[in-house]
Amino acid sequence: MPRIVLLLLTATLVAIAAGCAETPVERAQRIEPMLAAAGFHMHPADNPARDAELKDVTPLKLRFYPHDGKLHYWFADPVYCDCLYIGDEAAYDAYQRIKLQQRMVQQEQMAAQMNEDAAQQEQMNFMMWPADPFFF
Repeated sequence: MPRIVLLLLTATLVAIAAGCAETPVERAQRIEPMLAAAGFHMHPADNPARDAELKDVTPLKLRFYPHDGKLHYWFADPVYCDCLYIGDEAAYDAYQRIKLQQRMVQQEQMAAQMNEDAAQQEQMNFMMWPADPFFF
């Protein structure tokens, strides 16, 4: 059992380290499909004024602003698509569900890999026993 805990801790640290090494383009490529699937609308910075505005806001972070008593969300990407994603509260909730589902899938895949690694290690340990003709 302690071996599984050690494997889980190691896998978690590797995942955290991999997340830290994400480039801005990789971040945009990871997040934007989820935003689109959640109902956010993409607005390209297709003229100089929009392009200048896009460069003045915090890039690659989901932000919000109140409008008419409701929250609206935006994600600025001057790096990959040169666009702005805008969504309402329903789109934001859908995005959070998609993120949670993806995280659960990743955790299931990690657990399956750890189980496979542990089984292979157990098999290797068993194969190291000397062959004893009287044992079999």
